[in-house]
Order: sequence, then C-alpha cells, then structure tokens
Amino acid sequence: MAVEVEADGAVVDDQQRPRVVSVRRVGVVDVAGVEDLDQPRDVRPPGADRGTRAAGGLRVRHANTVQDSRHRPRHAGTVTEEIRFTTKIAVLLHDDLAVWQRLNVTAFLVSGVAGAEPELLGEPYADADGTEYLPMFRQPVMVFAGDGDVLRAAHGRALSRGLRFTVFTRELFATGNDRDNRAAVAAVRRDDLDVVGLALHGPRNAVDKVVKGARLHH
Repeated sequence: MAVEVEADGAVVDDQQRPRVVSVRRVGVVDVAGVEDLDQPRDVRPPGADRGTRAAGGLRVRHANTVQDSRHRPRHAGTVTEEIRFTTKIAVLLHDDLAVWQRLNVTAFLVSGVAGAEPELLGEPYADADGTEYLPMFRQPVMVFAGDGDVLRAAHGRALSRGLRFTVFTRELFATGNDRDNRAAVAAVRRDDLDVVGLALHGPRNAVDKVVKGARLHH
C-alpha cells in the first residue's frame, strides 16, 4: 500500500524566523581596551569601570582614599579577604584651614582617639628584615571637611548621642603644650568654642549622623 506524505505547515512563523541583522564593524583601536558599541570611542582598559575621562579616550576611576579596597595593591603572602568593620573612625576638619594646620589638627585629634581606645590599635609592623615598627589603627580613618556650621552641628550631635570625641579649637594654634591647650579650651564656654576639628570612633550609623553634611576630604 502506497503511503503519501503531505508536507506540514511551517513550524516557525515569520516573527520567529532567523533574521540577518547589520552589525557595525569595530575596527582596531589605537589604545588597547574595550570599546562600547553604543558609544564609539568610549575605550577603557579591560576590567576598568566607568570613571573620569582621561587623555586618549581612557576612562580611569581614581581612589578617593588610600583605604579604597578596589585600588589596594595585593602583595605576596597577604590575606586579600575583605574585612568589614561595624564601627568607624572619623576626623572632621574646618575647610578654611591651611594645609599644615589640617595635618597638625588631624595628628592631635587621632592621638586622643587611640589613647582612649587602645584596642583600636593593631599588631606591631615588621618589614622583611625583621625590623619592628609601632602598631597603627586596625581600621581606616575617614577624614571629612566642612564649614563652621557643619562643625557646630557635628559637635552638638556627638554630645546629644553621648559619644566621646576629641576637639581642637582655633586658639590651640597659639599654644605649645598640653597644659596650655587644656587651659585654652577650659576658658571658653561649650557653645562658644571655635571648633576647627574633631575626631570620634563609634558605631557606623552614629558616626555617619554626626558628620552629616560634611564632604570627604580630598
């Protein structure tokens, strides 16, 4: 008995049929990197994210602080697993200070934080020759800047939250020892202090609220 085979209807309709689409050709670029097809000449090194455009069409993202883990070099024999801290050390400086004043104020402020909470210090350092160095903070120190209103607000917030903090007033630039420093602060009422810097350590959320309105120091 003869069997007649009848062709069935098309299995794939017009909308499902493979189509030939035009693709813009990507030529060889003069700078090694990755080029976005939707944004010609948006070239960046492989693995780099979008950041500041530099010469030659490269986009480079710069680290804001030396603690930025994305830009931290990896040395042989070191542990690269990221460590997360539930607390924060922050320094807030008046933005009208000269560079040398900012450095001086920061050094004095963080010395008080370390003295009040020695557990914040890590282990002593040592180089490959076994030379030992003093320990430092075991977590990043974030430095912020703001105007007088920001400093006064931060001072009040820290007090209202019961946080301990160091303070540096403008009068301390004219003194030369701890005795005179303390006397200069003691001579001024709390609400009249001309605060040019403060530093504190505490829970991340609490510290963030204290320095609200300040910008990260560059």
